[in-house]
Amino acid sequence: MLKLSVLDQSPVRAGSTPYEALQETIELARLTDALGYHRYWVSEHHASDALAGCSPEVLLSRLGAETKRIRLGSGGIMLPHYSPYKVAENFKLLQTLYPNRIDLGVGRAPGTDPFTAAAIRYGSRVGPEHFPNMIADLQALLNDTDPPTPGLEAARAFPKTDVPPDMWMLGSSEDSAMLAGLAGLPYNFAYFINPNITPDIFDLYRERFQPGPNLDSPHTCLTLFAVCAETEEEAQRLATSRDLWYIRLLRGNPGPFPTPEEARDYPYAQGELDLIAANRHKRAVGTPEQVKHKVEALAQEFGANEIMLVTIVHDHKARLRSYELLAQEFNYRQSAA
Repeated sequence: MLKLSVLDQSPVRAGSTPYEALQETIELARLTDALGYHRYWVSEHHASDALAGCSPEVLLSRLGAETKRIRLGSGGIMLPHYSPYKVAENFKLLQTLYPNRIDLGVGRAPGTDPFTAAAIRYGSRVGPEHFPNMIADLQALLNDTDPPTPGLEAARAFPKTDVPPDMWMLGSSEDSAMLAGLAGLPYNFAYFINPNITPDIFDLYRERFQPGPNLDSPHTCLTLFAVCAETEEEAQRLATSRDLWYIRLLRGNPGPFPTPEEARDYPYAQGELDLIAANRHKRAVGTPEQVKHKVEALAQEFGANEIMLVTIVHDHKARLRSYELLAQEFNYRQSAA
């Protein structure tokens, strides 16, 4: 059976608050754990009034206590902002709290604007150009081996764990695919960010793959936007909230996620309507049968081992129902046992 997972960006709905967004993240994690989804990842975004999750490791510590079996992870930690040593400590601590359930997904993107990125780094000159070295050091620190960067050879991150967290490479470009392969890491491609990529992105990853300390053979996951409802019309209506939010994002001021009614009444320019229409076939929106068909078709087309779904709609109950309907369609178990 195809493994399905969840990426939750903790969206803030128009008329709601960041507190409510995080409570909704907790509720969704509990539900998808009970439904049988494989992983639950939370994202890192800064200076955003639309996405409340700025610290995945803090949120994961709460989600571990609220769930029983689902794997929990970061989608992802924006590594150029941070010390690999501190990231290793954070995720080893999470792995100690919730043994064999923790994934550490890392990415290179800033997750914010240049001014906020500079504030996070607080004058550090270690930027994205050092990302490959940071990946190698982080791998070593997770596995209690010598980091390759000169001067760090004797560094060891605590607490010690019998099994390290699973480390993943995240990306939306060929550069990340090649680095994931060379580092011997599983690779999660953000199709919901870059739906114009061709399936050979995973071929490139597999061609470059070299076995690493934690992975002997290539492993891939494709993350896409999905909305499932009882009718196709309702699913498309729910998805219009993200359509409008995306248009506003391109204009530089996205704000919280709008209602479908606001999206319906918005005065779109023709170019904006064309952009929305062009992207419709690159997501999975519709009835349970339609969404399952699209998910399975993309998994086969890309040769993906797993599929991760990000669902953002204004109605939180509809978001919960979307994951529930799809779990039913895939015949996942629906018990917390």
